[in-house]
Amino acid sequence: LTLAHEIVMNSNFHMKSIDLPPQSLQRRVKEIVHRAFWDCLEAQLNKDPPEYDHALLLLGEIKEILLSFLIPGQNRLRNQISEVLDLDLIQQQAEHNAIDIHKLADYIITLMGKFCAPVRDDEVKKLKSLTEIVPLFREIFHVLDLMTMDMVNFTIQYIRPHVQQCSVDYERSKFQDFLNKQPNALDHTTQWLKESIAEVSALWPSSEPSSSGTNGSSSLSLSPSSVLNNGYLKLLQWNYNSKPVPETLLTDQSRLQKLQQRLNQQRLAAYLMLIICNIGGTTLSSLPDFCEKVKRVIMVLLEGMNDKNFNLEETLKTISVKVCSEISQALVERGYPELNNENQGNLTGQICSIKEEGNPVRTLINNRIELYMKNMLSVENQQKSIPVPGGLEPIQAELEEIGSQYVCIIKYNRQVYGPFYSGILRKLLFSNLATTSTTSSDSP
Repeated sequence: LTLAHEIVMNSNFHMKSIDLPPQSLQRRVKEIVHRAFWDCLEAQLNKDPPEYDHALLLLGEIKEILLSFLIPGQNRLRNQISEVLDLDLIQQQAEHNAIDIHKLADYIITLMGKFCAPVRDDEVKKLKSLTEIVPLFREIFHVLDLMTMDMVNFTIQYIRPHVQQCSVDYERSKFQDFLNKQPNALDHTTQWLKESIAEVSALWPSSEPSSSGTNGSSSLSLSPSSVLNNGYLKLLQWNYNSKPVPETLLTDQSRLQKLQQRLNQQRLAAYLMLIICNIGGTTLSSLPDFCEKVKRVIMVLLEGMNDKNFNLEETLKTISVKVCSEISQALVERGYPELNNENQGNLTGQICSIKEEGNPVRTLINNRIELYMKNMLSVENQQKSIPVPGGLEPIQAELEEIGSQYVCIIKYNRQVYGPFYSGILRKLLFSNLATTSTTSSDSP
């Protein structure tokens, strides 16, 4: 399920060979085992007469790998490989010391040249220059490993359109199977939607019976779509380290967390750019080069802001110093006096106050980003351009990219898990309505 979802959602998804850390125990063990095997092979071949036990094992593995590269219908080539690399025949030749290892290696290298991707041509050509048996076979296996990974990634690209066609039904059926075995598998999802209902309800003023004519009309005003969209927006400010993620979003947790981190960095940049442009006035804020230069400085200093050891207060002080210097330089270059001490102090104070939760600039930018994302979710036609609210122009390109990726994840999630959400919301919203109606009828 996770693999199929990754293939659908990530167009750049590909498999990679495991690269163990240089000083890790696993890597050292692996190197020791491999070195022991190749040393044993060399010792066997150097005997008089040579022994070919390990060599036959290698040829058997190579044969299986080469056969795995074939596609259905290549029966002629399959028969040829089975005939040339006939292990029983090679065993008999080895027993009579009549085996020609170099001839077999040449045949294997020729096949590798036919099967490999163009990017591996140079590695295959280098094999022909090796004459010693052990280094040759060691390199053959190295290149075969690369070719195997190439074949896996080619297969992923080939099947992606087919997976996309049936992925929604497939993921939904797999989740239903899981739900049948674990009836409480939607507990976190239900809690997530409960919280969303509470938040959306708080935005709707309680309707008076006289004006509405219907008891509990505030509950009726909550549409499942508005509740679900609000729940999705909550994911952009979710505490992924301590709060359980809804079960229906587990396959996208890492993707959403990375988008959140990127968005938080852009939020902070937008806070700072709005303050800087207000202090600099129209003289500087109207200069594209200046804004871009300051933004680049800010983004460099904000790298690593998602690390545990990141010190926001110190970073903001550093940014204020750099920004004051950039503004003064830009003013002098255009014939204006440099930023005086009072303005520098004012700018530094405003920049450093950004860390406070109730900061008005922070609140303004957050509300506008939320509005933009909410509009993105509400639009059915994703080809339609959504205008970016004022004050977000410095991060417009990045915000549009993040928003596009975010909406792609959400739209697909809604397609797959929509029926599950409908069932939960139907129970929650109607239970709220029933509770409200009962309370109203009991009141004097």
